[in-house]
Amino acid sequence: MKKTLLALAIVSGLNAQAQCDGNRYLNYIFNEVQVTSDVPYGENLKFDGTNQVLACDIYEPVGDNVSNRAAVIVAHGGFFLSGSKTGPDVVPVCQRLAKMGYVAISIQYRLGVTVTANLAGPMTEAVMRGVQDGKAAVRFLRKTVAVDGNPYNIDPNEIYIAGSSAGGYIALHMAYLDEMAELPSFVNTSNPGLAGELEGESGNPGYPSDVKAIVNICGAIGDTAWIHAGDEPALLFHGTNDQTVPYGSDMQYAFGIAPVLEVDGSASINEKMNEVGLLHCFEIYEGLDHVPHASNAAVLDTTMSIMSNFLAHHICAIPLDCSYRTISVGTEELSMEEDNLLVYPNPANSTLFIASNDLKQIEVYNMTGELVSTEFNTNRMEVSNLPNGLYVFRLTTSTGKTNKTVIIQH
Repeated sequence: MKKTLLALAIVSGLNAQAQCDGNRYLNYIFNEVQVTSDVPYGENLKFDGTNQVLACDIYEPVGDNVSNRAAVIVAHGGFFLSGSKTGPDVVPVCQRLAKMGYVAISIQYRLGVTVTANLAGPMTEAVMRGVQDGKAAVRFLRKTVAVDGNPYNIDPNEIYIAGSSAGGYIALHMAYLDEMAELPSFVNTSNPGLAGELEGESGNPGYPSDVKAIVNICGAIGDTAWIHAGDEPALLFHGTNDQTVPYGSDMQYAFGIAPVLEVDGSASINEKMNEVGLLHCFEIYEGLDHVPHASNAAVLDTTMSIMSNFLAHHICAIPLDCSYRTISVGTEELSMEEDNLLVYPNPANSTLFIASNDLKQIEVYNMTGELVSTEFNTNRMEVSNLPNGLYVFRLTTSTGKTNKTVIIQH
């Protein structure tokens, strides 16, 4: 499922890097969020043959002047039977993402299943409809850039999807169910709303539906065999005491009593990703039940911290950090630190200088996130041996770390 155009990706990377000051996408730098509600992004037939217009709510930071922001689509939970784009499992996530400088899009998708003696087919078909709708939402964002003058100021090459519970199913299957041959034989694609194969017919044809990475919160996948090296990176969250969606590989039940089919939860997904060498993070909610971030402020804080680490790694090419980090609120403290860490000249040719009386360490990362150089207790660094390009300099002082984007141009 790798369709990204290389030339556009390079331009996107340069644009995104210009925003990566060690603050945006990592900390709460905006106080207010504006929400544009009920924006239609597509339509399609529901399981019962009736038509549904699909809508989304778009969260943006108030007072932001950046015109090419990373976008995160967020899909709610509810076992494909209930749930809402305004539910408690998605609204706090969207609000906090917007305060970090992202554009967050909470999507509605088609709900409902045909109740039969064997629920494996109808429930899998519900997942497929959700996948089709998620892909239509991605295409919608790219269409707004190409056709509508980019009203939401997003970067079409920095689109991610996150999902909670059923939304996690959608995110996982959007990324890893990428061949019709992988679709279980008991799925009847002639049923209402399933035309168009995996891409579906929910709207905005002609635009790519790929995402750069995914976030799964307490979801599962039909089969980890669909995951391969080179697929989309993933961030996984799951409670070890999840009574709704299996933590590992186990039977998925509907309504807590009706067996549906065996699925692979985040622990099994983590094992498969380790096996194939796929970049990912796995945060275990030790001893906790299903989607605890929706009702536990401490878990929500942990979830947002690690999510921001993961997403910023892909946007800003900073080192991947799968651990908890305290999220800063406001810009004053970081701005003071930035003033004391002037990096010049930029672009740099042979020697780079850092104006600071408290510089402990300099780490240099290239655009792929690879550490290419480290220096200690120095305010100057020779860069003539580095190839031309964009680099992230992670500077450590006694009060913390900050990132500086530097262009090397010989």
